[in-house]
Amino acid sequence: MAARRRRAGILFSLPVVALVGSMLLLPIGQTVYYSFTNWDGFSSKWIGTTNYSHLFHNSEFIRVLENNAMMILAIPVAILFPLAVAFLINSHVRGWRFFRSVFFLPTAVSWVVIGYISVRFFADQGILQSLLDNTGLGFLHPNMLSHERSALIAVMITFVWSMFGTNLIIFLAGMATIDQEIYDAARVDGAGSLTVMFKITFPLLKRFVQFTFIVSLITAFSALFSLIYVMTGGGPGYGTTTLEFFAYQQAFSAGDFSVGATAGVVLFAAVFAVSMVQLRLLRSED
Repeated sequence: MAARRRRAGILFSLPVVALVGSMLLLPIGQTVYYSFTNWDGFSSKWIGTTNYSHLFHNSEFIRVLENNAMMILAIPVAILFPLAVAFLINSHVRGWRFFRSVFFLPTAVSWVVIGYISVRFFADQGILQSLLDNTGLGFLHPNMLSHERSALIAVMITFVWSMFGTNLIIFLAGMATIDQEIYDAARVDGAGSLTVMFKITFPLLKRFVQFTFIVSLITAFSALFSLIYVMTGGGPGYGTTTLEFFAYQQAFSAGDFSVGATAGVVLFAAVFAVSMVQLRLLRSED
């Protein structure tokens, strides 16, 4: 009976394995192969690790890697901020239903719309400058989208805002799984709100924090193309060009498909490495 069930399980899983293999594993394998070739989109010639050597000796590519490293710094903010707000909403502060709905709204908006809103906000004479003018701080004149570092900061702020609703809902779902009796026992022992938050809620949400980290990391590395394309086009210079956007530029703007494939492999390796380190750290803590 066990053998028959095993054969039936394999048989029913074959269509899914074939679909995943053809739609996901095969393209990944092709990308890895083409990264070791000189590929013009039609024919390829094996050149070994030349593309990788060329990339890692390219100052522009090094700047792109620095931009991705800076995006990692935005991930803790994209996690801790909605985590704190989720704790307040879960405490049923006045108007918590209204705030829960409002905070989730950015998730329902496409990246293109978010990009246009951000351009209007961070532009030279945009909403941010109007707010500064009305508060007597107009002399600051940040003009964030005109400078490399400030433009990247603007993209990071937009990324944190866009992830807020998603991470908030995840944390609220996690808090709903915590037994209310634990909170009641803590309050009977005299624990205050901060003690409950740091000693009970946060430790019990470790797996949800892990999940939001992975989701935020993948989004920051491989889902911001539309946002960057609309906001800055990767500029000024290479100030906001990420690995994802760099791969697109090399393949479809410069026509160098092999370098684009190489950048895609580096992107995949970077996301995989950071994810494994994070999983290893959480496992060691357990």
